[in-house]
Amino acid sequence: MRNLVLVLGDQLDLESAAFDGIDARRDLVWMAELAGEATYVPSHKVRIAFFLSAMRHFAAEVRARKYRLEYRELDADANSGDLKAELQSSLKKSAPEKIIAVEPGEYRIQEMVKSVAAECGIALEIREDRHFLCSQKEFAVWAEEHKQLRMEFFYREMRRRSGVLMEKGRPVDGRWNFDVENRKTFSKTGPGLLLSEPHIFQPDRITREVITLVNRKFPKQPGTLDKFDLPVSRADARIALEDFMNRRLPEFGRFQDAMWTSEPYLYHSRLSGLLNVKLLNPRTAVAAAQDAYYDGHAPLSSVEGFIRQIIGWREYIRGVYWTYMPDYIRKNALGATEPLPDFYWSGDTDMNCLRHAIGQTLEYGYAHHIQRLMVTGLYALLFGVDPIEVNKWYLAIYWDAVEWVEMPNVIGMSQYADGGLMGSKPYIASGKYIDRMSNYCAGCRYQPDQAIGERACPFTTLYWDFLMRHEELLSANQRTYLQVKNLARLTNQEKKEIQKHAEELRSKTVKGGYELTV
Repeated sequence: MRNLVLVLGDQLDLESAAFDGIDARRDLVWMAELAGEATYVPSHKVRIAFFLSAMRHFAAEVRARKYRLEYRELDADANSGDLKAELQSSLKKSAPEKIIAVEPGEYRIQEMVKSVAAECGIALEIREDRHFLCSQKEFAVWAEEHKQLRMEFFYREMRRRSGVLMEKGRPVDGRWNFDVENRKTFSKTGPGLLLSEPHIFQPDRITREVITLVNRKFPKQPGTLDKFDLPVSRADARIALEDFMNRRLPEFGRFQDAMWTSEPYLYHSRLSGLLNVKLLNPRTAVAAAQDAYYDGHAPLSSVEGFIRQIIGWREYIRGVYWTYMPDYIRKNALGATEPLPDFYWSGDTDMNCLRHAIGQTLEYGYAHHIQRLMVTGLYALLFGVDPIEVNKWYLAIYWDAVEWVEMPNVIGMSQYADGGLMGSKPYIASGKYIDRMSNYCAGCRYQPDQAIGERACPFTTLYWDFLMRHEELLSANQRTYLQVKNLARLTNQEKKEIQKHAEELRSKTVKGGYELTV
């Protein structure tokens, strides 16, 4: 054998640099399904099934290309479940001249592959992942040139470099973003009958086999597979992209921050997981959205908002991850030490917003970005949960979670644990924000405008408590000092009652990890 071509579960792209110059006779493509990768955090059943089904569909494409493939299935008798052990076993047996790999999506995996290659005395070539528009080296140079890392400035640079939504060197319509237009909420009647549900992908034979396997091998993992209908192949990804462009993109911009009970997807795309495992190229998604604007199918506010998430936010957080790992995971600027509330694994809480957001997550393995940032993430931030514990939960619970994209979103954006390295402020709000952007508060036992008393909303109590605990930090930030100034509205007695109630909330909340038995 000449080369062993390592393909990880989030690298399902036949146009990947890993396949450059491949010799179908002398090279071996290597893939493995591993129990350890499904259990080092207690992964949602939907997340496990998505990765396994996507990998098996991709393996079929590899075989169709007539490439030699070693594919280690999860339930094979000899499969130890450990990536390092399985790779070492294959290398000792095949003794290739070189290992070829594309940049992994996790620092942990990258270091493990390096160590295996060194231990086995085999050369390792890690190739740049050209799936992304900005390389790790390019981002590191950009970060070095800027005193503060701000996504908006990076996004503008990416627009200039790519020419997307640009005309004669300026943004189309003269504006870089349409945030103001993209914060609408629904009327009291909700999104209405015109809301178009995403295309349903009925499980094929491969996916049905995977569902059976996951339920048998991982019965104690969180979530359910009863409603699994995800796209899992390159062909599915094209259908999912067209479905979003045709049926939901036009309204996506206006309502991308809105939330509504029993509506897990609203106008969102469900494309993030496909992008993250490389079944969908970001350039393809961006080009389709740009065409929708120029064809008059979708307004600029929706198109720009969607494109910003891909060439702006997605590229930006990948750059942050690789520039600041491995230390980034240990950042805890706010000194948060509380364990994660137990209801994050069950949805068993009287807070209607959390019950719906977590319940939906357990059912589908999905929540859109505002549910993640301003419901589950906000509560953990105000409560004071250790960011490492919050990070583990997000990595485990969502089907689209890959560490390079999930970790900065949690550590930097959601929990402000990096102290403002990635974002300019902590995203904090009281229960009144959730009331404004959703119907979650209707029928809830708590009142979003109350911080004290039996009907006090825990979000609102913890919000005021957070302002008091971090008053000095927030006062020095021009984006949050007005929030801190509102503390002057409270009497000393009200402040004491809020702090007491906040401590009671923390002391009475059942906390702990997920009891996982494989």
